[in-house]
Order: sequence, then C-alpha cells, then structure tokens
Amino acid sequence: MHGGDRVAQVLANHGVTAIYTLCGGHISPILSGCKMRGIDVVDTRHEANAVFAADAHARLSGIPGVAAVTAGPGVTNAVTALKNAQLAQSPLVLLGGTSATVLRGRGSLQDIDQMSLMKPATKWAVSVSRVADIQPTLEKAFEVAASGVPGPVFVELPIDVLYPEAMVREWYGAKGGDQAGGLAGRAVQWYLNHHTGRLFRGADKAVQRSPVEQLVLSLEQSFEAGRDQAQIETLGRLVAGKLRKAKRPVMLLGSQVTLSPGRIPGVVAAIERLGIPVYLSGTARGLLGANHPLQYRHQRRAALKEADLVLLAGVPCDFRLDYGMHIRRSATLISVNRSLHDLKLNRLPTVPVWADPATFLEAVAEFAGPVGMREDWRNAMNEREAARERWIDDKAAEPADQVNPVRLFRTLDGLLDERAVLVADGGDFVATAAYTLQPRSPLSWLDPGVFGTLGVGGGFALGARKVRPDSEVWILYGDGSSAYSLAEMDTFRRKGWP
Repeated sequence: MHGGDRVAQVLANHGVTAIYTLCGGHISPILSGCKMRGIDVVDTRHEANAVFAADAHARLSGIPGVAAVTAGPGVTNAVTALKNAQLAQSPLVLLGGTSATVLRGRGSLQDIDQMSLMKPATKWAVSVSRVADIQPTLEKAFEVAASGVPGPVFVELPIDVLYPEAMVREWYGAKGGDQAGGLAGRAVQWYLNHHTGRLFRGADKAVQRSPVEQLVLSLEQSFEAGRDQAQIETLGRLVAGKLRKAKRPVMLLGSQVTLSPGRIPGVVAAIERLGIPVYLSGTARGLLGANHPLQYRHQRRAALKEADLVLLAGVPCDFRLDYGMHIRRSATLISVNRSLHDLKLNRLPTVPVWADPATFLEAVAEFAGPVGMREDWRNAMNEREAARERWIDDKAAEPADQVNPVRLFRTLDGLLDERAVLVADGGDFVATAAYTLQPRSPLSWLDPGVFGTLGVGGGFALGARKVRPDSEVWILYGDGSSAYSLAEMDTFRRKGWP
C-alpha cells in the first residue's frame, strides 16, 4: 500500500464518495487509490472549479468536500476558491501535491512555498513529511474542517510520500546494497538511504478502519462539545422571554442553520412553533419552501427599521445589513453565531449567544412556545410584500430591446420542480434572481457567499449534481461569469451527467 492508497483509504473511512481534481503527476497515486476504492474521481477543467465543487458538495451533504490539486500552479489556481470557502464557512479538505521532500528549495519542478499561500485562506494548513503521518493528519484535517466555525483545511503531500517505496528508492538511487564511489558519493548515498528510511518508517502499518461517526464529529456536536450547557439554557430562556414580549419581532436566518442537513426538520419546526416573520439568506434560502406564510422575501430593510426585536441566526452585521445600521438602534438585537468574531461584528447585540444557531433555535422554540404575530405587524409585513410583488410584475411586463431579466426569471420560476437546485453565478443578473426566484426546498440554493466570487457556476453545479443525482441543477450565469466555467460542460459530458 503506497501513500496514495493510504490517503484514499482514509477518505473512504470518512464516507467520502467523490474527489474533485485536475489530474497531475504529483497527485496521481491519490487518484488511482480513490478509483480502486470506488471513490468517484471527478476530473475538472480548472483547479478552482474542483474546489468550488468540493465546496458545494459539503454544503449539500454536511460532509466535508474533498479536492486534490497538483503542485505549484495547481495549488495557486485553487486559492480564490479556497478563500471563498473560508468566508462562506464551508468545510472542505484540499489535498495539494508538492515536490519531493529531499528536493524542497532546490529548484525542482513546480516547487514554491505553498504553505505561505495557504495559511491565510484556511483554518489549518499542514505538510506531511512521512508516510506514517498520512492517516492521523487527514483525520485531524476532517475534524478541524467540520468543527466550530467550519472552513477549509489544506494538506500538502510531497510526491515521495505518495508513490511506492521501491519507486522512490529508485528515484533517489538509494537501493539497498548500491555503493557510490568516493567519500562524498558514499556520504550522499548514506544520507539518501537514511532520508528514505525515515520517510517510510512505520509505513507497513495498515490504515485503521474506524466508523465514520468516530472520525468525523457531526457539526452540531463538535461545536456544542465543551460549551457551558447551563449557560446556553439560561440564554435560551432569556431570549424566549424577550420574544414573548416583543410586538414586532423578526428573524434573519443565514447559512449556519443548514450546516447539518439532519437538523433542518427541527429548525423548520422551531420556526413554525415560534410563528414570527423570517427572512432567509445564503444556503438557508428554500428552507421553508416557496410559499410559506412566515417567510418574507422583500422589503427587509423596512421591516428591520420597524422591528422592536431582531433575531440574527448565523447572520453577521456586515455590508449586507449596512454594518448593523439597517436595524433600528432601539431594537432588542439577539445574535446567535458560531463565530465570536461575527457575533460582535460592527454592533454589539443586546443578547450575544455563542452557539450553533440550529441547536439554539430549537431550544428557544421549546422555551418560548408559540409567539405568533400581532395582527397589525402581520398586516404591515404582508402589505409591503404584496406591493413589492406588484412592482416586480410591472417590471416583468415592460418591453425590452434585449432580455428582460425579471420576465425571464418569472418564467423560469414556473418551470422549477420541487427538487431543483439553483446555482447563482453572476452580479446584477443574480441579484435579480434573488428577489424573483423562489427555491423550492431546503438546500436548493447555492451562491458564493460573502466573497461574491464570479465563476462558481460550473464547479458548484458539479458538486450539486454529484450529491443530488435525481435533481435538476440550474446554473444562473451572468454574461461575464459564464466564461469562467463553461468548460465544465465538458466534464458533465464526460461523466455522463445530463
């Protein structure tokens, strides 16, 4: 079993079903090992798209996505997609090839300081230097990616750690019994033998096959472990009391509430039990289906200016809320977030709660019971919503010299089935889609997130198609963003994915 086989076995142990890549010699043993173990090798046309695909895979499945890129330019091509995943709080593991350990810094092919590039874009970046370290390093990588505030991890794997020992010894001219002439030659030979011996020491040990549930902590459990549960319960009761007293409450739910797909039914039940207006953003879009009576899609800023209580669940006060200025100063602001940084960003909440939003919402709903909406607040919300819908209808009816995007999306909305997944890749075009299209079900909307990266379309669609093989996947391309990933249509064709 060579190093690439060991990598593949650890991935299989973690329930990984696909690895997204662009083939390269530095990482070939990983890909061959994955293929032998039934892990689908999805070979993309650009490394960024491989990472985007792993990102989408993670968002839809709840299991960290995995991508592999070759050394040097393969790694540098992945940086933007990796940073996008970091800011979107998506758990993924990126495997990166690099030059042989004995040749680092000596001018070998594609040898650069990859770690300096990767550290600012990841939760953890690590380089493996021995075959025996592959399993423990990868197991930690999966745990780090999924725990706390999820995010990407980079694992650098030198080429001589991945290939068979006999081949590596041949590369180094370090076969047992070979003797080089002269004192200097013998010294070099001794060093290479010693180095190779260290490289493969302990490599004969089999990869331990542990149950997936022991290797990857679930997203909610990994966060709640170590939290002061009594304090969380106290805060839950405090928030429940404030909700019952509020006259004009509103909730904003972000992507953190959907990090663990298994928790989604509980989150939906909590929202319905509370019975207060809710706005959805990020991957939370579609959480309540297309036409839920508690979901509002328009005039959010006006609602926030009138609300006397605002509950943010996994939503920071960044530019999307005008750095907290959209929320009236006199309102009670409750913010629940996995990130301490995001929890207090730009505006200190009345009640800050450092917790998993999905778990906390369920607790609050249990303590508060039905809160409901006062009739005057419901009427105000409904009137604003109806007025905006009429405005959209008027815009859709306007003649246009070219494409009327509002009319286009109104038409498309009528064609979507209940399992459709929407991939948003663009600027103004996608901004129009956001207020005209209605995602039909939970985890049916994918956009880049706070980084606003153009070019996610092809990669996101690949990941979505792999996780949801029975769903239609629609890419909403802007005219500029489409050029970044149209080549992935070839990948769909090669995979036989219609």
